[in-house]
Amino acid sequence: MNVEIKQVDGLTLVGKADSGHWVAMDGSEKVGGNDAGTRPMELLLMSLGGCTGMDVISILQKKRTPFTKVNMRLEAERANEHPKVFTKIKITFLVYGDKDKIKTADVERAIELSSTKYCSASTMLKKTAEVSYHYEVIDTK
Repeated sequence: MNVEIKQVDGLTLVGKADSGHWVAMDGSEKVGGNDAGTRPMELLLMSLGGCTGMDVISILQKKRTPFTKVNMRLEAERANEHPKVFTKIKITFLVYGDKDKIKTADVERAIELSSTKYCSASTMLKKTAEVSYHYEVIDTK
């Protein structure tokens, strides 16, 4: 995997990886940025959500779980001193569908497989952060 980063203005950067999509990054005005893009640590947390989310969705599809969508909420705490690494991350999966037809064991297994086997981002972040996984099945019938 290769990434290219270009400075746009001050701390405003854009990055592009092998997929060819540009992402804007920036710092807040209080640190000299223009507040024109997502913070790099926010992108890291979003990457974790995307990684584990894609795993869970794929596994639930393979199990033929009748869900309509999966959303996630991620909450993170960071160290007070530099480097301000993540120290705690809470991931909550919101699985939407007919609550009577969604087996909680399937949801739990999908999350377990993502967290222990498939999601590279969570494996890396677990080296510095306590990562916890939670879920809710949201009835849509």
